[in-house]
Amino acid sequence: MAAGSDRSAGSGRVVMRFETVQTFVMYNADEGAKASNDDFVVPVFVEASKGREDARNVKVVVDASGLAGVARLGENRACEAEGPIYTCVYGDLQNGDGESYQPLTLLGVDGVEPGDSGTVTYTASADNAPTVTGTTRMTVGGPTLSAPGQEEAVNGLAPGKPATVTPRLANNTRFPARQPVALQVNVSDGLTLTARHGNCFYSGPTPTSAWCTFPTKPAPGAAYRTSAPLLYTVTAPDKLTGEVTYTWSSDSQQPADHTVRGTGAPLTLVRTAARKEFGDSHGRVAVTTTVQADYRPVTAPVRGRVGDTVKVRLGVDALGPGRLSGDGDEELGRFEVVPPEGTTVTSIPYTFEDDGGKWACERPGRPGGAFVCEIGHDRFLEARHEDGTTAIDFHIRIDRRVPGAQGTIRTYNPFDRTPGNDVAAIPLEASPAPPYRSVLRPAVLIPTAALVAVALLYIRVRRRHRGSPGSPGSPGSPGSTTS
Repeated sequence: MAAGSDRSAGSGRVVMRFETVQTFVMYNADEGAKASNDDFVVPVFVEASKGREDARNVKVVVDASGLAGVARLGENRACEAEGPIYTCVYGDLQNGDGESYQPLTLLGVDGVEPGDSGTVTYTASADNAPTVTGTTRMTVGGPTLSAPGQEEAVNGLAPGKPATVTPRLANNTRFPARQPVALQVNVSDGLTLTARHGNCFYSGPTPTSAWCTFPTKPAPGAAYRTSAPLLYTVTAPDKLTGEVTYTWSSDSQQPADHTVRGTGAPLTLVRTAARKEFGDSHGRVAVTTTVQADYRPVTAPVRGRVGDTVKVRLGVDALGPGRLSGDGDEELGRFEVVPPEGTTVTSIPYTFEDDGGKWACERPGRPGGAFVCEIGHDRFLEARHEDGTTAIDFHIRIDRRVPGAQGTIRTYNPFDRTPGNDVAAIPLEASPAPPYRSVLRPAVLIPTAALVAVALLYIRVRRRHRGSPGSPGSPGSPGSTTS
């Protein structure tokens, strides 16, 4: 924690404090000029006080001149810069609350060694609070410890059944480690680690993370694995997939929330053959469980009179027990619709962010093809519901009666292992058009209009003929009379 905060908040004074780290690793020495880091934050917190007065017009001045020779300063628009001096405007901060900025973009320097360091100082001021100051030692870390990247996946893991991961590492740099090695293992939601190693600290009684330390300091070219695997279990009954990841470091500090120490024998590191192919910062194990996400179609008949355009709600019911999240490999799947013969899909309207469009699904490229509806797309955002139902209105015009006609709707997702209920029919229930609609049909309307036109023309010619001189009944013609 930064020095300089006054904790006599009981007096009602407005008091600020920094919540910065004492030491920050900027980059690893082997990264050199290729390194870039903008994760350094400067949080300012306002102590809760009796008067509950906010800190007004808070500004923080960060002096990074002490980093000369160990880091370069890149462009960062979060704060106004004048050389290595950065001024960050935090504004008014509420009593009992705080704010943070990332004032620096730190770039690496070639030729540095692990342990090289500099100091950043910062000062916070406010119109109605004492000024506070703080410093952080900014170090060059290293070496970069490599992991194998994506490892062999674990498939078909049943909930409650344990599985193992054996972390591996290599030091493929020219630098020896100056500090003991630390390992951090994380599992995704729905998975739990077993807290059983005495040199590991876990994030609670049902941990999803472990932090383990080893006295080993890997030499250049050395490679290792842990002496025993770490155990994890799928604990969520609806979990479809998960992931185990791990990282190595010779500069890390124990996370504050890792407070549960394992009670079993400690892990050690076992030397293995050099692993030059290790070039990733993480080891990753993808997990697929035995849980399924069963889909069945939501369907309805196309019911109406010939000429009608009707709404038919079509989609999927997610029966579980697994629930697709749409994250990572858990794609939400799709449904495909082939409308019944004698009908035409005129639109599939959707709404997205107060706007929308006419086609929520991809239209077929050929007559008789399927409309493909990817329910993970934004077009289906407002059609997805927590009960697992995703359905949308198809606007379908009934063109003609086709006895026994029916379309199909088919559902798909990669975790549906019950194919027997994936397809359903879309029946056509068409009634004859009303008489007026038959008259107005183009096939009837055009000949009728032609007959009417001929009749009108005949009447017009007849009237002209009757009114011409010498024609029977015209003035002056034989047999005509005048009043």
